[in-house]
Amino acid sequence: MENYSIVIFILAIMIVLSAVADKIRLPYPVLLITAGIGIGFIPALPDITLNPEVVFLLFLPPLLYDAAFNISPQEFKTNFNTIGTLAIGLVFITAAAIAVAAHYLIPGMSWPLSFVLGAILSATDAVAAMSITKGLGLSHKTITILEGESLINDASALVTYHFAIAAAMGTAFVFWKASLEFIVLMAGGVLVGLVVSRLLAVTLKMVHKNDLVTISFMLLMPFVTYLMAEEIHVSGVIAVVVLGIMIARVSNKVFPEKLKQQSRSIWDIIIFLLNGLIFILIGLQFPYIIKSIPSDMIFPYIGYGFIITLIALVLRMARVFSQQLNLQQAFKKGKGRITENALLDFKNSLIISWSGMRGIVSLAIAIGLPLTLDENRPFPERNPIIFISVVVVLITLIGQGVSLPWIVKAVKLTPAVKKEAEVKHQHS
Repeated sequence: MENYSIVIFILAIMIVLSAVADKIRLPYPVLLITAGIGIGFIPALPDITLNPEVVFLLFLPPLLYDAAFNISPQEFKTNFNTIGTLAIGLVFITAAAIAVAAHYLIPGMSWPLSFVLGAILSATDAVAAMSITKGLGLSHKTITILEGESLINDASALVTYHFAIAAAMGTAFVFWKASLEFIVLMAGGVLVGLVVSRLLAVTLKMVHKNDLVTISFMLLMPFVTYLMAEEIHVSGVIAVVVLGIMIARVSNKVFPEKLKQQSRSIWDIIIFLLNGLIFILIGLQFPYIIKSIPSDMIFPYIGYGFIITLIALVLRMARVFSQQLNLQQAFKKGKGRITENALLDFKNSLIISWSGMRGIVSLAIAIGLPLTLDENRPFPERNPIIFISVVVVLITLIGQGVSLPWIVKAVKLTPAVKKEAEVKHQHS
């Protein structure tokens, strides 16, 4: 089967399974991943490997741009304290915690290699969470926090990964240099996003009466912006996010309603296809990766994956609920810019905690591990790192993916149950 035939085959399966998932009320990412694993074991099918560069260029820009374009700037600003805590602070803490666990649990994991694994699995994939919880009636606050986290945490994880790889290659880690580079990457990404968005805004105002040209520009610019930022070694992720937020403002002022609807329809189709492909490709990687692991080590590595998943989940829950308390205390004392709208309740905290799934970015980073070190020596423990990363991604997406809708429905029932009980009590 030729490559283009495989892509068409996968797209057809993805569309059919998405419809089936809707009928049986199962989150479609879970069904697609499961199908991907099954397809991957078909003997006649050639090995389908992900190219990390293609993943970062083809999938990230449109998904990030779409989320940034639709996020509420006011809600983002209101909840920025929580978003920043999860997207930056929690990423670094999670990377360190996973590194400690990997170093002491997994044979052959030196400290640099442990931090590589921690960096790979440090960021969550809110795209998966939003796909799974779509239609479940999440509060606007919860959606904003999850999407806002996903807009920034990929950049934090990629920076962490960069320094972990450098350490594995023998480069000494210097904290102040790492901090400075992180600031430069983030600030540079913001600057590129602002410049490109300004140029695009001027262009769109000139051509907005031509619907096809306008929509074409909007489809192309996330890719151009990402490439430009990466070419000058700043964060392409942040650049695309800034572009999406800024162009959303221009869209509201300049574009007629007809053009907005056309653009929205096209983007909905693109995002649907990309999301579906992502989940099937994640599943397809498991049969391919498992071939590189000795048979006697498969179950131990799966066990390590379970432990790492549990550590990441517990750490996320602890951080989210501590953030809930911190916000309440700051609001009571009147410190900072914490408003009542920024406060978290138990329901929001639980859903945000349980939405910490790993996804395509973790998978792409893992598969993109260097084959050799500087001296042409094989990269140590490369296959185990990739396999454990795939296991964690699958556990979080399938395990948390299946249970997240139940949790959402359960916590949403609580107020109604209480109210019903109060009514019964009054009548009695």
